[in-house]
Amino acid sequence: MDINFKNKNVVFFDGDCGFCNFWVQWILERDRKDRFLFASLQSEFGQKFLSDHNLETQQFNTLYLLKPDGKYLSKSGAVLKIARLLGGFYALLNIGIILPKPLRDHIYDLVSRNRMKLAAQKCFLPDPHQRKKFIEI
Repeated sequence: MDINFKNKNVVFFDGDCGFCNFWVQWILERDRKDRFLFASLQSEFGQKFLSDHNLETQQFNTLYLLKPDGKYLSKSGAVLKIARLLGGFYALLNIGIILPKPLRDHIYDLVSRNRMKLAAQKCFLPDPHQRKKFIEI
C-alpha cells in the first residue's frame, strides 16, 4: 500500500450510506491542505481500526476521526475537529464546542438514526486524485 499517513487524519465512515458518502465528498472538495484520508468502516482497514479500539464492528452509525497522534474522536467531536481542520469559515462551527458533549452527541445520534431518510442513496465515485485518499485494505 502506497499511502503516506504522516500528518494525516483518517475519516472512518459508513461506506454503504449515501448521506455519509455525500459528506465524504464534501470534505474531499474542501480539503485544500490535504489533511484527510478516508476509509469505510466495512473495509478491512476500517474493521481493524474498530477491533483495535474495542469498538462495535457490525454497527456503522458512528463517524470516527483518527488523528496523526493515534488518538481518535467520534460523533460530534469528530465533526467539530474536521471543521476546525478544514479551517476558514468552517472552523467557526467549533462554536458548537460550547454545548455539552452529551447534548452534541444526542443531536449527532438523531441525525445518524435518520440519515438514510436525509439523503437519497447515490453512488459516489471519486476522481483519480481523490481515489488516492481512500484506504482499501
